[in-house]
Amino acid sequence: MLRKPLTAGLALSIALLAGTSAIAQQRVLTFNTDTSDPAPKAAFEALIADFEAEYPDIDVQVNLFDHEGYKTAIRNFLTADSPDLANWYAGNRMKPFVDAGQFMDVSDVWADNGLNEQLASAASSMTIDDKQWGVPYTYYQWGMYYNKALYEQVGAQVPETYDAFVENCKLFKDAGIDCLTTGTSAMWPGAGIFDYFNLRTNGYDFHMQLTGGEIPWTDERVRETFAQWNRLVEPGYITANAAAIDWQDAAALMSQGKAANYVMGNFAVATFKDGGMTDDTLGFFPFPTINPDVARAEDAPTDTVHIPAGAKNPEDAKTFLAFLARADVQTKLNAALGQLPVNNESTVDDADPFLSQGFEMLSTASGLAQFFDRDAPAEMAASGMEGFQEFMAYPDNLEDILTRLESDRQRIYAK
Repeated sequence: MLRKPLTAGLALSIALLAGTSAIAQQRVLTFNTDTSDPAPKAAFEALIADFEAEYPDIDVQVNLFDHEGYKTAIRNFLTADSPDLANWYAGNRMKPFVDAGQFMDVSDVWADNGLNEQLASAASSMTIDDKQWGVPYTYYQWGMYYNKALYEQVGAQVPETYDAFVENCKLFKDAGIDCLTTGTSAMWPGAGIFDYFNLRTNGYDFHMQLTGGEIPWTDERVRETFAQWNRLVEPGYITANAAAIDWQDAAALMSQGKAANYVMGNFAVATFKDGGMTDDTLGFFPFPTINPDVARAEDAPTDTVHIPAGAKNPEDAKTFLAFLARADVQTKLNAALGQLPVNNESTVDDADPFLSQGFEMLSTASGLAQFFDRDAPAEMAASGMEGFQEFMAYPDNLEDILTRLESDRQRIYAK
């Protein structure tokens, strides 16, 4: 039986119908995110394009929010008009949403994709009640940046223990060099110093319990943290006017050869290099060991993606989380972000010694704290950072500081 050939108009109509049908079959995945700055916006656009190319039946629709406005918006849209995906942060910053039943348990995504091994360093910061509540995709290291030329000048060796670090400080002081610099006019750099003294003295679990309001600030173990810190404060090993300068001013002191060490995040490398330092003069090492019985944990602010409990398309959202967790995906995404992939099977630019060292250090950490002002509620974080700033200027005020922080703890966490 002969068939009539299709007319051009009929063929076009069929093609349009087929196209309409294909579009209709696409499933929508809504993603609320605050990655609106140019670099993360471009990185996420590439990420989503790659995902849609691999899963052409899923249409990811992104709702971009301003970074600061998002902090308020997420509290509203999780209860009123929930998306399928939302970005946020690990640790105690995600805990209120987990406790309120607003984030979905995604332990199956972790189990089905081997994430307990590949994302091992971040597992503790993503786990509450033995369940995982999202997927981490990027972080960056904190630690000790140092001036190699000054170490060579005074004959100091890169220390592995805090005792050795304190011995180095004596050499630097004798040479008229600040052993440790910081600038706390904005207060948050002091929080990083506190985090490391507490993590190295008491460990990750204690630190998270303290920032979670479960341990009194007058606890003797907290006093021991400050006692270790005071080994630098009392002898004058820290830049004297730290409260009057900002973190960039302190970075300049190290670039100029006036300070030897700086506890800071990896974002400061660009500032050091703007000040004239190079890979030959700028070095990095993990914050030294204080208590050898305490497993090494690190400060590593970690960005995450979660599935809200009210997600309309949770199955495709889980597919997206599994994609986001993959080593190759995290390698590409973080190359664009200029940060570190969480997946320990990812790769980083070997030409960047700080990213390389940071990746190795964080991939082998026993736990990742999120930085004091993320791990503690905002009001407690502000009170704590005021106390840290005061302690470095007036160490004799410690008991008054701890009493005040404990009073604030009892009031703030009771809300």
